Amino acid sequence: MTRRHAQPEARSHTVRQDLALALGAGPATARDLSKAVGASEKEVLDHLVHLAKSLRARGAELVITPAECLDCGFVFSRREKPARPSRCARCHGGRLTLPEFALRER
Repeated sequence: MTRRHAQPEARSHTVRQDLALALGAGPATARDLSKAVGASEKEVLDHLVHLAKSLRARGAELVITPAECLDCGFVFSRREKPARPSRCARCHGGRLTLPEFALRER
């Protein structure tokens, strides 16, 4: 007995194009974007790094609202990675908001 694997849906856009379209609708977290484009959060975060570069070439930019600790209020403003940190740098708590991503046209 052979198993049939589900065929991926045919895309009319690339994942990065779909991400740009989803971000055009307003700010979103990696989790929201993952659901919108049908890719894992890790994939979305990887694509966002590259999308930021191509947006700069088009005269736009990817704006990141950093994660914040819900316990002490620490904001991860210097963090370079787009992924959510696992613990707070100040109080070591684990209750953190998710970073949000948005497009800004120049």
